Amino acid sequence: KRDYCFPTQNQKDKKNNPSSGGSAKFIDFIGNELEPYIDSEYKTNKTKTIIGQSLGGLLATEILFKKPDLFNKYIIISPSLWWDDESLLKIPPAIVKQGNKTKTSIFIAVGKEGSVMEGDARKLVEILKRKTNPLIKVHFSYFSKENHATIMHQAVYEAFGIFSATK
Repeated sequence: KRDYCFPTQNQKDKKNNPSSGGSAKFIDFIGNELEPYIDSEYKTNKTKTIIGQSLGGLLATEILFKKPDLFNKYIIISPSLWWDDESLLKIPPAIVKQGNKTKTSIFIAVGKEGSVMEGDARKLVEILKRKTNPLIKVHFSYFSKENHATIMHQAVYEAFGIFSATK
């Protein structure tokens, strides 16, 4: 089993996910090997989208915060930002502090998933909305009829609709 969460200091997280800690290597693989390979083997354009849900949403958020130039469209669904005692929400996101020169669209969604998941998603939105760069667009949707298991398809559908309308 491989786990692409960043390392945690939280003992419960470590116990439940003993193989965690591989996100840095995976992010390097995406940027240094996977994207160049796809660009060399297939007809691509400048649009690069990442979709992550749950722990995948945590990874997408980590990339947005630490290596935002890897993608210019982020679909972050029900991100597990509780990981490592919400440590990711405590660091300044690179996309906000770097003076990003790339048009970037960020879609964040959460369903009826309890106070921790819903609250953390809203915290993420607030952090990103503090930015002053007009090239960064942040969209948030709350899906009151969806939960952690059912939100994915509805959220992706809505995100693509928003992204195609805001070219």
